[in-house]
Amino acid sequence: MKKIIPSYVRVPLIFATVFAGMEYFIDSGEKPAFIEYPMVSLFLGVFLFLLIAIEIVVNAVDRVTYLLLSEEQKKQLEEAQSLSFTESAFYKNIMKKLTRSKTIEQEADVMLDHNYDGIKELDNVLPPWWVYLFYSCIIFAVVYLVRFHIVGDYTQKEEYEMAMSEAKKEHEEYLKNAPDLVNVDNVILMTDAASIAEGKKIYAANNCISCHKENLEGNIGPNLTDKYWINGGGVKNIFTVISEGSPTNSVMAPWKEAIKPSDIQKLASYILSLQGSNPANAKEPEGEIWVEGGSTTATEISTDTTAISTDEVTNVTDSTKVN
Repeated sequence: MKKIIPSYVRVPLIFATVFAGMEYFIDSGEKPAFIEYPMVSLFLGVFLFLLIAIEIVVNAVDRVTYLLLSEEQKKQLEEAQSLSFTESAFYKNIMKKLTRSKTIEQEADVMLDHNYDGIKELDNVLPPWWVYLFYSCIIFAVVYLVRFHIVGDYTQKEEYEMAMSEAKKEHEEYLKNAPDLVNVDNVILMTDAASIAEGKKIYAANNCISCHKENLEGNIGPNLTDKYWINGGGVKNIFTVISEGSPTNSVMAPWKEAIKPSDIQKLASYILSLQGSNPANAKEPEGEIWVEGGSTTATEISTDTTAISTDEVTNVTDSTKVN
């Protein structure tokens, strides 16, 4: 292996493989594994440094040993190496194909007449890899020009909009099959007995009784069985208050870290299932009367009632006069 692949290629290749393996086998979340586990990366970095240092030392020792050999020993060593597939032969063969550069013995064939202070210029051809890459760029540019500026294919803005639309569809499909990703946009009122029973268990397990009592009649917190709501009724508003907490009362803290979204949906459904149950010792109404699509304030209700009472009194007075 040492003779086939040079050490300056072999060592980084080994570590690139190790780091790629870390990314593949270690679940590091959104961060790369070598950032998520810096101590492992530091250890591998130190190990890489030591390997490179050892390679340098070994190569230096080999070089010094070669220089100390006699001419006869050097000749025998070179003959032995020429019989095998050596690093030098492999490397030179690859470089010859990639660069087409002339060897030292052939430099006279490409030597130009330019001579400055003993420095002469060689007329080597451009490296094939560079030429092929240059031609590929030209082909790509022509195809891009025809497709996007002549034929008039989609623009970058249209491509972005298409990608966002596709991502939105995929996200919606994913949400359909991911019950724990319930949010305020897709939460629904659950009416089946199993979900309501589960919501009741969640209500008890998270000590909601301490603020709202066992039958939701209210204690420190408001009565949850009447039509009056401080932050709005309906499953979406209740889901939001349980998840994010009450903006008007700091005692009602957010529960999104303790209760998963699908369970909050069941809890909200359980609360709404007890609407109008009129438990004993219910707390006085707080907030506004909630109707789907809007709300009616307690003041408005009171005013309407007063107006009706006044009309009734007028009607009774008129009736008395007639009689």
